[in-house]
Formats: sequence, structure tokens, C-alpha cells
Amino acid sequence: MGKLLAGFIVVSALAAGIAIYYLQVYAFYEPVKAVGQDDVVLTSLVSGAPEGIIYDEFEAIDAESSPLRYRACFTTPMSQSMLTETYQVFDKAVPLIGPGWFDCYDANEVGEALSDGRAIAFMGQENVTYGVDRIVAVLDDGRGFVWNQINHCGEVVFEGKPAPEGCPTPPENY
Repeated sequence: MGKLLAGFIVVSALAAGIAIYYLQVYAFYEPVKAVGQDDVVLTSLVSGAPEGIIYDEFEAIDAESSPLRYRACFTTPMSQSMLTETYQVFDKAVPLIGPGWFDCYDANEVGEALSDGRAIAFMGQENVTYGVDRIVAVLDDGRGFVWNQINHCGEVVFEGKPAPEGCPTPPENY
């Protein structure tokens, strides 16, 4: 009876582990369909508003389970110098790791390119959802990567503290 019970526990633990892995890595992600002009936006230096840029080869995934699961890849013919003259550079970019099966997005490559100056990060859109900004990095070869990153307001509010001075009022469900 003990061997049977031990076998059941092992099989149950293995099944639970496989289910958790699948749910974390695959289950909630869905492809994002490109809509045309506003799939890749950067915040203008002049207006302070997000504006669509010229892009091609757009691929993206997202999940409703977390605002941080958004990842996208694209190419652009726009040069880094033109982008830095027109859009807000973002100095605190930390590319978040995406699922391994989303081949076009490699957070380690983007992070290294940001560190050694081959990539420049831009503010895509502040507070795409409360406390989360959309960040866009463009490499010197025209490849671009997009992810969502928690901002300073989100860091504080998500810990259960009141919003800091200068932050928008959090939605009621926070």
C-alpha cells in the first residue's frame, strides 16, 4: 500500500509540475495582430504624446494574465539619430525575459546592445496600463524590440503604498 501511495504522489507531483510549466510558458500568450499605424509608438519630444513610427515585420504576443507579458519585435528604416532627435530616450530600460519559443525577442541580446551602445531605448507610452510603461529599443541595424516595464508609480502602488507625488491617481481596484 505504501508503494502505491508513494507512486501516486510522485505521478501527481510530476503532472502538477508539467501543468504549471505549460501554464507559465505557453497557455496564456496570444499573438497580437498588427493594426497598421499604431503598433509601434514612441513618445514625441515636442508633443509628449505617443506617435506611430514607420515599421515592418511586426510580431507580438500578449497575455491578459499580466500587463508585463507584452513582447514585440519589428524592423524600422528610421535611423537612431533621427529617432533620438524626435522621441524621448528612456535611460532606465531593463528588457524583461520573454518565453523561449518567441524567437524574435531576446532580452539578453537587447540588454547587451543597450549596455554597449548598439541600441537606444525610448519611451513608447507611459502608463499603457496604470504603473506600467511600454518601452521600445531600437538597435543600430534597425531591429526593434518592445516590452512593458513597471514604472516608479507602479513600484510604490503595487506594494500597497499611496501613489507618490506626481503620479496619477491609481484606479479603484489597486
